[in-house]
Amino acid sequence: MPVTAIVLAAGEGTRMKSSHPKVMHKVLDKPLAWWVVDAARKAGIGRVVLVVGNGADEVRSYFAGERDVEFVEQAERLGTGHAVRVVRDALGGFGGPAVVLNGDLPLIRPQTISALVDATRAGHNACTLLTMTPPDAAGYGRVLIEGGGVRAVIEDKDCTPEQRATLLECNAGAYCFCGERLSANIDRLTNDNTQGEYYLTDMVGVYAGMDEPVSAVHCDDYEELLGVNDRVQLAQVTKIMQRRINEGLMRSGVSMLDPEQVWVGPEATVGRDTVLLPQTFLWGKTSVGEGCVVGPNSRLEDATVGNNCTVDETVIVDSAIDDDANCGPRAYLRGHTHLLRGAKAGTHVELKNSVVGEGSKVPHLSYIGDTQMGAGVNVGGGSITCNYDGVHKSRTTIGDGAFIGSDTMMVAPVSIGAGAITGASSCITHDVPDDALAIERSQQKNVEGYAVARRERLGIKPRK
Repeated sequence: MPVTAIVLAAGEGTRMKSSHPKVMHKVLDKPLAWWVVDAARKAGIGRVVLVVGNGADEVRSYFAGERDVEFVEQAERLGTGHAVRVVRDALGGFGGPAVVLNGDLPLIRPQTISALVDATRAGHNACTLLTMTPPDAAGYGRVLIEGGGVRAVIEDKDCTPEQRATLLECNAGAYCFCGERLSANIDRLTNDNTQGEYYLTDMVGVYAGMDEPVSAVHCDDYEELLGVNDRVQLAQVTKIMQRRINEGLMRSGVSMLDPEQVWVGPEATVGRDTVLLPQTFLWGKTSVGEGCVVGPNSRLEDATVGNNCTVDETVIVDSAIDDDANCGPRAYLRGHTHLLRGAKAGTHVELKNSVVGEGSKVPHLSYIGDTQMGAGVNVGGGSITCNYDGVHKSRTTIGDGAFIGSDTMMVAPVSIGAGAITGASSCITHDVPDDALAIERSQQKNVEGYAVARRERLGIKPRK
């Protein structure tokens, strides 16, 4: 029977002290819940149910485009057991194995989830728990194991001092249940505890009383099962995930001067012999090719970088640069900009929704927006495409081999022909034919002796 994953994402997370639901706080560039959903998918689970409650609209909005994710709302948050019961009622029961995962376990690995399912099937278990032995067990439910089976899980707040001292195996917040037995018996839970909640962990005691088999799968790497309850713990798991991803990249042939100062999201890819310098961020579906140097102080989000590129102190968002292109320092590419092979966007250059042709250069201090630029173009410093009139965006076209003089204002819509030249400090408001010179400036006038007379009038000492 197919496996269903239930991700518990309804809690408020009061210790986060936030207006956002806890599961939407990010590890690297992805929310906590995303990591859990992704791990379930990679474990081969085709049906994922997100239990939403606090901040439900925000969670739904983020996962709205995910076809394999369903939502069940827990209007009253009466505990984890109540959440699963709400899902049972919404789905009409569970046929195959039902994996239940806390939504704040971003480090859990797909193979660990698979091990839970395999153990449940192999032992025909009613329930299999994932357990660990952390250095500090405070806050975790304690697992009571007797005769080779799990007899109970005691929530930390309900433990006696002796239990806290002696029960060191901890519940990790991940379970696999036989779906049919869970559907039939979830209503046996009661809320007879200090919090007045229906604990899912109490199903262990229910099954023990029924002589149903309950076992545990121990995870040797306790860090994999660290939960997040506040922003300190969020930073801790982020650092662990950063190290996990960076070590994988370095083993695949990527160099990092200081891995502690490089942040790479889970969907980003980097080719071998690329160097990632400090304060580099690769977010979203960013792809960096081979032999590149990225950084320092660069942020790439949903960006595509070819081979042998330099990205120096540059922000690239929703844009692409082809092989041998160079950006920066302090360049900004956004809005589906595309630098073709060998192109350059230099110091303090901003490009928006523009194509820069092969070998073309925008070396410094320029803004190019809504522009189609041909090959071999040189744009002088301080040049701007005036593409916005306050209501409409208009386009500029620059032909192959054109030379744009420094401080040229190109008032769109306008077309500058192939091989054309614009004179420095010109305001181009009309199309320029191929190979023509366009120059627009006032006539210079020199007034001899004016500066001397001015200094005398103002009482300024004569120039030596």
